[in-house]
Amino acid sequence: MMNKEIEQLIASNLNRRSFLLKASLGLGSVALGSLLAGQDVLTPQTNTIAGPHGITGMPDIPARTKRVVYLFQSGGPSQFETFDYKPLLEKMHGQDLPDSVRKGQRLTGMSAQQSALPLVGSSFQFAQRGQSGAWVSELMPFTGAVADDLCFIKSMYTEQINHDPALTFMQTGNQLAGRPSMGSWVHYGLGSDNDNLPAFIVLVSNNAPKDQPLYARLWGNGFLPSKYQGVQFRSGADPVLYLNNPKGYEAADRREMLDALNALNQSQLESFGDPGIGNRVAQYEMAFRMQASIPEINDMSDEPDWVFDLYGSDSRIPGTYAANCLLARRLLEKNVKFVQLYHQGWDNHGNLPSALTQQCKATDQASAALVKDLKQRGLLDDTLVIWGGEFGRTNYSQGKLTKDDYGRDHHPRCFTMWMAGGGVRPGLTYGETDDFGYNIAKNPVHVHDFQATLLYLMGVDHEKLTYEAEGRRYRLTDVEGRIVKGIIA
Repeated sequence: MMNKEIEQLIASNLNRRSFLLKASLGLGSVALGSLLAGQDVLTPQTNTIAGPHGITGMPDIPARTKRVVYLFQSGGPSQFETFDYKPLLEKMHGQDLPDSVRKGQRLTGMSAQQSALPLVGSSFQFAQRGQSGAWVSELMPFTGAVADDLCFIKSMYTEQINHDPALTFMQTGNQLAGRPSMGSWVHYGLGSDNDNLPAFIVLVSNNAPKDQPLYARLWGNGFLPSKYQGVQFRSGADPVLYLNNPKGYEAADRREMLDALNALNQSQLESFGDPGIGNRVAQYEMAFRMQASIPEINDMSDEPDWVFDLYGSDSRIPGTYAANCLLARRLLEKNVKFVQLYHQGWDNHGNLPSALTQQCKATDQASAALVKDLKQRGLLDDTLVIWGGEFGRTNYSQGKLTKDDYGRDHHPRCFTMWMAGGGVRPGLTYGETDDFGYNIAKNPVHVHDFQATLLYLMGVDHEKLTYEAEGRRYRLTDVEGRIVKGIIA
C-alpha cells in the first residue's frame, strides 16, 4: 500500500462527528485552562519518556551493578534446613512453641487448626563454611563451597502470609496484582544494553514440582508501557511463542510486512499521537531482531564439557533449573539487564526432609556454579545474583512429627536470602533471628528495603523512579523502603 493511500485511510477516520467532538473538547480545555491560570491543583504529572537507555536522569547514583539475575525459589524454602542453624530447636524437639515467643502473632488457617505447635529441629547437619564461617546445611554443599562470595540476609520479613500475595508482593512491591514487576521497573528506568534481546527475560524450570502456580503477571509490565514486560524463554523448538515466521515465510517477507505496517503505524501516530503505537512498533522490531539472536543464544554447542560439568548433568537437558542457570549466564554475557529464574516446589507442608533433599539436589550445584562461572569470567563484580523465596517456614511442625517426617507452615516473620557480586559485601551474614528462629533479633530487612537496595545498586534512587497511572504516581517501593547500607561493599 502506498503512503498516499495510507494517509487517506487514516484521514477517513476523521469524520464530521469525531471532528466536532474533538473541537468541543479542545475549546472546553482552553476555557478551563484560562480559569485555572496560575493554579497547579489540576496540573497533571506527566511521565518521563523513556528512550533506549532508560528515562532521563537515570542513573543518578553511581551504579555498582549492571545486571541482575534473580534465582527465585517459589514456595518458601525452609531456612531451618538450609542456612539458619538453630540448635535450640533440636534440644526442644517436640515441645510446644512458647506463647512468649509467638506473642499472639497470626497463623495460617492450616496451623490455626492444630491443638499444639510442636517445635522441630532440622534433621540435617550444619557446618560453618569458608573463612567467613557462614552456617550452611549439608543439603547445600556446593553453595557452602562459595560461601565466602555470598552475602546472607537472615532477617528478611514480609506481611504476607499466603503464597499469591507474598509472591506478588516480592515481585511487584504490592500484594495485589496489576503493578509492574521489578524487571519491568529496571527496564523502564535504565533501558537496554542489547538491541537484539529483551532487557527483561524470564526462565521457568520444567523439572520442578508444580505445588504453587506461577502467573505471567509476575513478570508483567502492569501500568507501564507494554514494551517493558518480561519475555519468557521456553525450552523446545519455539523458545519464544509466536516468534517464528509462518510456514512459507522468509525473513525478507517478514521485513516487507513490517515496513508496510510501520508506515501505517507512523501515519496513525502523526494523526492521533497515541504513544501506544510507538510501543507496538518497538515490539515488532524487537521480535524481528530476536529471530536471529534467539537461536544463537540458545545454541549450547559452543559450551565445553567442563562448563556442563560445573553446572551438573541436568544442564544438558533444556528447561531444567541447571540449564536455565547456564542460559542465564549466556544472557548476562550479552548484557541482558534483568534475568529472572523461577523454580517451584519449595512449599513443604509435609514430607519435608525427603522433598527438600530433592529440591536442593536439583538447584544447589547450578546456583553455586553460576556464581563461580560469573566470577571466573570477570562478570560477578558488576552482576548481582539473588537467591530466595517469598517467605520462610515455621519452627514448629505442621501435621505428623517424627525425626524423618515433618512439615513446616508459612512464616513471614523472618526468612533467609543470599546475594552475590554486584556491589554487596562478600562473606557477610547480615541480620539475626532469635534462638527459636521465630522473630528477628537484629537488623530487620523488609521486602521494600530489599527492593530499594537492589535499585540503589543499579544506580537508581527508588523514590525518584516513578510512573503516573490512575491519578497518582507509583513506584516499586510504594511509600516505603530504605537502603540496607550494611550489606553494600
